[in-house]
Amino acid sequence: MHKDLAELAYAIRRSSLEMVYAANASHIGGALSAADILAVLYGRILRVRPEAPAWPERDRFVMSKGHACVALYAALALRGFFPGEWLTHYGQGGSLLMGHASHRVPGVEWSTGSLGQGLGLAAGQAYAGRLRNKSWGVYALLSDGELDEGSTWEAILFAAHHRLHNLCVVIDKNGQQAMGATEGILNLGSVADKLRAFDWEARDVDGHDREELAAALSAAHSGKPRCVVAHTVKGKGVAYMENSVKWHYSAPRTPEQLDLALRQLEEAYAGPPVRTAGAPR
Repeated sequence: MHKDLAELAYAIRRSSLEMVYAANASHIGGALSAADILAVLYGRILRVRPEAPAWPERDRFVMSKGHACVALYAALALRGFFPGEWLTHYGQGGSLLMGHASHRVPGVEWSTGSLGQGLGLAAGQAYAGRLRNKSWGVYALLSDGELDEGSTWEAILFAAHHRLHNLCVVIDKNGQQAMGATEGILNLGSVADKLRAFDWEARDVDGHDREELAAALSAAHSGKPRCVVAHTVKGKGVAYMENSVKWHYSAPRTPEQLDLALRQLEEAYAGPPVRTAGAPR
């Protein structure tokens, strides 16, 4: 368990910025919006053993929005699943840290990034765990954009039908997807209301309030699958990126842009980051 979730979230954001800058990569906006969710999961909720990533009794976590993998890689490195030095090789030839989440990385359950597949994988793991009378839980992080995918709703129906109470889904509802605002592309209305109509437990939370997230994720269940709809801000923590669809595919391209992003991040989350040995600077 990580004692300071704010520090962990700050460090995830900082490392994510440094990784996409060094690799000239994409998807920083969605990584920043998910940082608090990942900090809570890896800092307080998930039962895992970083020194033994394949521990049979671990909780399973599926990063369905695998394009935002820099935030996941940072969280895993900060928890000690692999050396922080690996982050400096993100997106480089021969690196295990690819541009979408890869199961070859210690601590990553599935290779993801083709949106709409992650919840099906998570539901399958939850169903398998229940058939085997296992106590571990399964958690999945989805983007709001991938709710446009029919396969997501098939998995929602499957989980409700089998009453997979060991499944908990978090939706990173930042209101943006690749080509614009989610409501303008396919308006879903109240996601929580829809999930409840599908016989899930569902609640809305502030996706940047780490204590509210932790309370929602650790709440007792009533025998149904659970969904936490986390209302977030794309690009959270970097003022010039916030709520801008530009930062779905863009990243800081110049030293000046990176320096400004890091300064704004430090102002927003005052205090030094938590570092692992060899993490990028």
